Amino acid sequence: MATALFAKRAPFAIEETSALFRSSFSFLRNISTTTPINSSAENAVAAGGEAKKPKRKKKNLFEVAQFLPNWGIGYHMAKTHWTGVSYEITKINLYKDGRHGKAWGIAHKDGVPVADAPKKISGVHKRCWKYITNPKRTEESSQKQDLPAA
Repeated sequence: MATALFAKRAPFAIEETSALFRSSFSFLRNISTTTPINSSAENAVAAGGEAKKPKRKKKNLFEVAQFLPNWGIGYHMAKTHWTGVSYEITKINLYKDGRHGKAWGIAHKDGVPVADAPKKISGVHKRCWKYITNPKRTEESSQKQDLPAA
């Protein structure tokens, strides 16, 4: 009697079990293929109103000098974190790729040359160089102060 009852329910039990497995597998498949609801770009837009822009890559000395006439010879360059210190470029020895090499220059502090002879500039490949448009000329201002007022 028990086996007859089990034989009648067996097809239904197998169908119910397979239906349960099918639905659970399809649920898992749908979860794994969908994109996340909160992405970082959406969070940035919601929080700040704009998506973050990528940082601009800083330039080494040669990448700054390549746009200046005569590869920057005679121009003042400084590292971005230096204040009042710069180099007047006197000589550049470029490697074939144009982005690496060696450079020599005269160090200036507050627009006044520190030494007469040029020296090799260290750290020319580091990405922190900038062009100094108008170097400070304290020499000119000190001459104006020495003149007697009429």
